[in-house]
Amino acid sequence: MISTLKTRRRVLALVVAGTAAALLATPAASAAPTAPTASTQTLAVTDVLRPGQSLKAGQYIRSKNGVYTFRMQADGNAVLIKGRTALWSTATNKKGSVLVMQKDGNLVVVYGRTKVWASNTNGSTGAALAVQNDNNLVIYNSRGKAIWYKNMVIETLGVNRVLKPYQLLISRNRVYRLNMQADGNLVLVKNNKTVLWNSKTGRNPGAFAIMQGDGNLVIYRADKTVLWHTATAPNPGSVLVLRGDGNAVIIHGRTTIWATNTAGR
Repeated sequence: MISTLKTRRRVLALVVAGTAAALLATPAASAAPTAPTASTQTLAVTDVLRPGQSLKAGQYIRSKNGVYTFRMQADGNAVLIKGRTALWSTATNKKGSVLVMQKDGNLVVVYGRTKVWASNTNGSTGAALAVQNDNNLVIYNSRGKAIWYKNMVIETLGVNRVLKPYQLLISRNRVYRLNMQADGNLVLVKNNKTVLWNSKTGRNPGAFAIMQGDGNLVIYRADKTVLWHTATAPNPGSVLVLRGDGNAVIIHGRTTIWATNTAGR
């Protein structure tokens, strides 16, 4: 490197499984942890993380079919796993971090008082996270509408964050999408139909985009060959933001250092 839904489940009744369900040795914990009691140690396996609940190291939720597990690891990474294969993660590595389904609808990884990752779904009070039988992680609001899934990044692609094939950066108003297509092209689309901008890197299946720590947004071919970049290094700590006006920008501090120049289109 240069440097470094389909199963639409309605979570309308968020209930713990009955006594016939297998017991979870390390259950989902309360967002305000208390000393373990007999009741907290005997929670049944659940596929849902409810508002105000959290997962500490070693704790997990699991899909109803028992195939997919979303676990908070001791290294601070929250990982969706099938068997021994990792399918998706928050890509966080602060040991001792906690995954919290906040009451405001935001799913976050917190290290102490610092948020090191967030779904950016705050404003959806009462939302909950579900591990589905189709290997998807989905946040549903209190009306049962999906507002986030694992291949979606809302508004900001942070430092060292990656967009893999089929993943997308979406504006908060849900009008604009920056799609990392399977053919290797990064495409900005309005209302899921009108193309406003693209990186012209198609015909490179498996290519991915990364917002590097040096401030450069780079698209790499599957073999790690550079296909395209914004030439914005060195500006460490920069992030990629997809604004509600349709402009995708790289911001360093408060300064815009690159843009697609698609605002208002």
